[in-house]
Amino acid sequence: MAPLPKKRRIGLILGIVGGAVAMVVVVLVLIGMAVESGFPEAKNKLTLPGTLLDGKYRLAQDLSASEGKKIEDEADGAWDAKDLHGVVGTYNVGGDAAKGTLVVSGMYGRFKNTDAARRNMMKGAAEGASAKVAVPAKDFDLGGVTISCEVVTQEQMGTAFTVPMCAWADGNTGATVATVTPLASQSPSEIDLEAYARNTLRIRSEAVKPIG
Repeated sequence: MAPLPKKRRIGLILGIVGGAVAMVVVVLVLIGMAVESGFPEAKNKLTLPGTLLDGKYRLAQDLSASEGKKIEDEADGAWDAKDLHGVVGTYNVGGDAAKGTLVVSGMYGRFKNTDAARRNMMKGAAEGASAKVAVPAKDFDLGGVTISCEVVTQEQMGTAFTVPMCAWADGNTGATVATVTPLASQSPSEIDLEAYARNTLRIRSEAVKPIG
């Protein structure tokens, strides 16, 4: 018998900004059969527009050449992901990080097992240094698109941050959106996850573009 294929881990690097950038590694586990069939056609790509959420957030840093390249390198050889391109960017409210920041971290290509990928993005958030899941992941079905969201707490430089995180995954794109606000110390139970899920759906509509 041939040996069973090993699991392949893909690191999605999320920057949580609260005056300084702290990198959190979110592990996305893709498990599949080593076959060529069953991959969707490449129709869409993940981009980093100049602004998101109708202009509220302005692109501060495009980290695709550095952190995005790490995603591509780690994903090389995944059995149910092909033609991968890593995309990582940080956004600030009106260009001012003190007013709020979000990080889009993801990839585009051709993917299988999208439901498992989305769930594992959420699960992997708890594996970051000092990160803990305060509110477990919940799925929101919004117009046929499933968005998963949870609340993660993390301590950086002696300060505790409450960070809502949401993710989507489809046949061509997958990303996690982490949001840091001036209310980053608020109680996790006060976070309106459905509101963040709807924001993530809007971000998806603004960031996902047809190829060509």
